[in-house]
Amino acid sequence: MNIPFTKAHGAQNDFLFSWVDDLPLVESLNLLALSICHRNTGIGADGWYLVSPGEEGCDIRVRLFNADGGETEMSGNGTRCAAAWALANGKAKGPEVKILTGSGPKTVTLLKRDGERFLFRMAMGLPQVVEDELESSIDLKTGKRDCSIVWVGNPQCVLFVHDFNFDWQSMGAEIETHPRFPQRTNVSFVKVIDQHNIDVRFFERGVGVTNSSGTGSTGAMVASVLRGLAQSPVSVHTPAGILHLLWEDTIYLTGPAELTATGQFVFREQ
Repeated sequence: MNIPFTKAHGAQNDFLFSWVDDLPLVESLNLLALSICHRNTGIGADGWYLVSPGEEGCDIRVRLFNADGGETEMSGNGTRCAAAWALANGKAKGPEVKILTGSGPKTVTLLKRDGERFLFRMAMGLPQVVEDELESSIDLKTGKRDCSIVWVGNPQCVLFVHDFNFDWQSMGAEIETHPRFPQRTNVSFVKVIDQHNIDVRFFERGVGVTNSSGTGSTGAMVASVLRGLAQSPVSVHTPAGILHLLWEDTIYLTGPAELTATGQFVFREQ
């Protein structure tokens, strides 16, 4: 069966979008997500979005499935891409796009558009932090490591490092599935540059290493500010470029989104 899709990326964090009314009846959305996101046999992406008409005053509703097929709450970069998809397909008028995610309604505001390239400011909401988890530790194979555990629409475990000259990818994989996180977690490794700049590497739950992460950047910024290592506004330096975060009445994330392709994925359930 053919699955229509649009591909987009937000700072090299890439996603696929399918409109629910265009989707043939499939037995397993999880299997479809796993198949369409596969880098070799599918289209390839960090996640797949199923988009449906909006509810609760929102323009659209989205369900996000990670590359491993598991459904997750939300993505900061992905929600910006969803806003770009909605504007390009006439599902929202803008400049504000309201999107119902697995973590509730999110408002994304268009700042600039150049064809299929967009720049958005997204209201991420306020973080949830348990006091004794802001300065915590986790037992790993290499020993006990200092960390901060925060919630920014999805779970984040933040570790502060002096540099990235170690196997942080393997450490991220170990932390993602650590018994302390029964639902798994996203992992960010943060090098503080100065009060308004941090350098971050990401290991995302259900995906692995990504070049950037909107929620990961938000979690890294929150942990850095609350531990007195940074002050708002914070520029988050990622392998894909810089994301800008401002903490006022809520946390605002400014970053790009770009629509890159459309097509049909041939899906075989067996």
